[in-house]
Amino acid sequence: MVASDTVEEKKRILNEIVGSYLLKDILELEKVKGSKILLDLLRLLAFQIGNEVSLSELGKQVGLDYKTIARYLDLFEKSFVIYNLRGFSRNLRKEITKKSKYYFLDNGVRNAIIANFNPLELRDDIGKLWENFIISERIKKQSYKGIYANNYFWRTWEQKEIDFIEEREGKLYAYEMKWKPERIAPPRDWKTAYPNSEFLMISQDNYLPFIY
Repeated sequence: MVASDTVEEKKRILNEIVGSYLLKDILELEKVKGSKILLDLLRLLAFQIGNEVSLSELGKQVGLDYKTIARYLDLFEKSFVIYNLRGFSRNLRKEITKKSKYYFLDNGVRNAIIANFNPLELRDDIGKLWENFIISERIKKQSYKGIYANNYFWRTWEQKEIDFIEEREGKLYAYEMKWKPERIAPPRDWKTAYPNSEFLMISQDNYLPFIY
């Protein structure tokens, strides 16, 4: 998070981070040609927060082959720009595992990439921002608190899904991210397949213990 006295100063710093670190430094260190392609790729990811990402589809949109897209995404991940969340499955036929979801490790960087610094009341992507914020901060907490877990999302071909799954200490913990508090239950397919798992909705009412 950028600490500054004014909103305009925060915007300026975030844009500098995107321009100098994300693009210039990565281009120089990894000998990547074409900063526009990298920025276009990051923009596509930024608009797909919470959705499964097809590398082939990304390649078609930016004019690159599958292997090059995979290399660039791996580069962004190693540079701590994005986090790759893979699908969870115990080999049940209904579950989807081949695709990944990508989250930015900083919402400010995502906002700078899509040039949207509007206040929350004027945004149409609050759900994406909230999901990205909670998952990225949870991942950071796992790191500095020594919480050893395998992280996943879960989804079926029938579009039943759970945002975030932790597999730790021999148990499954399922979390759904909602900006507004509401009462929800885990999908029936999940409870049937994994009856001993725990389920919790993360909202504005209870998020602090989850990420701090």
